[in-house]
Amino acid sequence: QVQLTESGGGLVQAGDSLRLSCASSGRTISPYAMAWFRQGPGKEREFVAMISWVGGRIRYADSVKDRFTISRVARVNMIHLQMTNLKPEDTGVYYCAAKVYKGTDNDYDYWGQGTQVTVSS
Repeated sequence: QVQLTESGGGLVQAGDSLRLSCASSGRTISPYAMAWFRQGPGKEREFVAMISWVGGRIRYADSVKDRFTISRVARVNMIHLQMTNLKPEDTGVYYCAAKVYKGTDNDYDYWGQGTQVTVSS
């Protein structure tokens, strides 16, 4: 069993920064990629950012480009999401995800329980 555990969420004001972390535990996997998704109030879950383990390829959603930075600690299967200049529309539950094969872009095998990020205006 693979567990992904997110941390670092909280309540902040617009313009503030937060750093999310995601740690993998349980059965050891060799990820193809890990990613962050989020689900805002009344919205569907959406892609935020991903990083591949081979080559370190990175991709961001247009809505967070230039404000969010994804990074990894490959040896321990951990990723971070540094979020700056947060906006109220960034509010939501942020989920960490991992996959072991390339598959389709947003198709992931393992998911965390999520961490709440709330940005007040």
